[in-house]
Amino acid sequence: MSLRTCLRACAFFLLLAVIGGSPAWTGPARAAGEPLLTVSGNLAGGSAVDFDRETLESMATETIRTSTPWTQGVQEFRGIPLKTLLAHVGAKGVKLRAIALNDYAAEIPVAEATAAGALVAVRQNGKPMSVRDKGPLWIVFPYDSDPKLVTDDFLNWSAWQLRTLVVQ
Repeated sequence: MSLRTCLRACAFFLLLAVIGGSPAWTGPARAAGEPLLTVSGNLAGGSAVDFDRETLESMATETIRTSTPWTQGVQEFRGIPLKTLLAHVGAKGVKLRAIALNDYAAEIPVAEATAAGALVAVRQNGKPMSVRDKGPLWIVFPYDSDPKLVTDDFLNWSAWQLRTLVVQ
C-alpha cells in the first residue's frame, strides 16, 4: 500500500469519527446463541443485553468454594463476579431485580451484593447446571466466609434458575 493510499484511509476514518460514524461506547456484544440471561434497565447503552452460554462461559473468571443451605457439602461454583457483569453492561443503578425462570424475584442492593462477592454461577462442581439443579444460572455468595451471608437478606438474594437482571 502506498503512503498516499494509507493517508487517504486514515483521513477517511478520522472524518467518520469526527462526524459521528463511530460512537464513543457501543456496549457489549450481543448473544449469538440462545440467550440464557438478559440484563435490562438502567444501562449505559440504553437497551437490554442478552448473554448466551458461550459468552457467559468466556466471562466466568472466578471460582467460589462454599457450602450452601440448599446443597450437601462444599460445592465449587464458577462464574462471573456480579461486579464484572454489571460493569460490562454499563449498569447505572443501585438496585437489581433478579428474576428466575419460575418468576421468583428478589430485590438486590448492588453495593451490598458486590461487596460480599456475589457471583453469577454458570458451573457447579465443573459442570453446567441444569434447571433441575438450580441452573442454568445461580447468584451465589461465599457463604462460608462470613456469617452475615447466611442471613435472610443474602439467602433471599441467592436467586437460582436466574433468567433476568433488571438494573434500577
